[in-house]
Amino acid sequence: MTNVIQLTPPSRIQTPEARTSALLHSFAAERRTGDDVFWLKENAEILNILECTGARLDDTTLAAHSGFYATVEKRLRFFPQYYRFLLSITLDLEALGMPGDKGAELVDWAASQELAMAELSDLQRMEARRLMARRGRDPLPQDGGLEDRMRAFIGRSQTFTLPNKKAAYELTHAVFYLSEYGRTDPALEPAAITSLNYAGLLAYLDQNADLLAEICIALRYARETPPPLWTDWLDRETHLFELTTSPQASVQDDYHEYLVCNWHQALSGRRSFTQPVVPGRVRFDRSPVRSAALREMSECMFRMDGARSGDWQQMRGHMQAQLSAEAMGVVRMAESSCEHFADFFEGFARADGAGRPA
Repeated sequence: MTNVIQLTPPSRIQTPEARTSALLHSFAAERRTGDDVFWLKENAEILNILECTGARLDDTTLAAHSGFYATVEKRLRFFPQYYRFLLSITLDLEALGMPGDKGAELVDWAASQELAMAELSDLQRMEARRLMARRGRDPLPQDGGLEDRMRAFIGRSQTFTLPNKKAAYELTHAVFYLSEYGRTDPALEPAAITSLNYAGLLAYLDQNADLLAEICIALRYARETPPPLWTDWLDRETHLFELTTSPQASVQDDYHEYLVCNWHQALSGRRSFTQPVVPGRVRFDRSPVRSAALREMSECMFRMDGARSGDWQQMRGHMQAQLSAEAMGVVRMAESSCEHFADFFEGFARADGAGRPA
């Protein structure tokens, strides 16, 4: 008689909880060490995204950060220059389900040491205020004009007609802090909404999924709906990420783009973090295929010198004649996606100073 042995192969379907657990363990224990400031940055980012999208983690998943949580007071006292990272990670861990209330103690200590007074940037001051407000403290009670200055910055729309990634990321983070990551209406002025649309056009022309995802998130936090073209393109880009697990994998990768694209997916009601994650050291790579439309546009306008104009209807034909077919295709899509395109182009052209020295 023949004995039949039935084998049950392991399921290839990974649950969302298993994916989240594998991701957190990779960031906590596999990619970098806890003494590396980039460890703080990466873990603060993924925990912040999970917290502001309403995740709750079980004890097994949170165990990846139990060692950090156990010694965070010691870290803060020795590395006070990293207090924003340390507060952010601690407060998010507690919000995600970590037992304990160390966040209040750390906030009180950071406020008593006046650590926020060491910040030179208004954006960093805004982050410090937002973090400590989560435990009822204001580290800068004497600075009543901080929010007004931030609103003045994001309301200067012409800033965001020119390629300046630093300014664009500061724009999105200002909206994150003003809206308490979507928990309150930031009541932005129309000029600030225009700024977000201008920055979004630049990001789309540059095919920069990282920045465009943040801009779409900021628009949603401002109670605005991003152009469907942008969100559909981000959806496609998000599903093109490749995750590689290897002990030798380089971590100079596209992890941040992966995180914010999936953050956008979750916020827009789409499936997020869908790729299977093998436990271990994970590397994140976005598809290398992307257009150079923004660079081609800039080079074209610079070559035209005094002949360039801020009138998009006049300049469209010149662009079509000089840009590659691929780049012009991206420009046409950008134009159709946003009603602000003609006004954006007027600033982008810098025609008023063409042919004259600064």
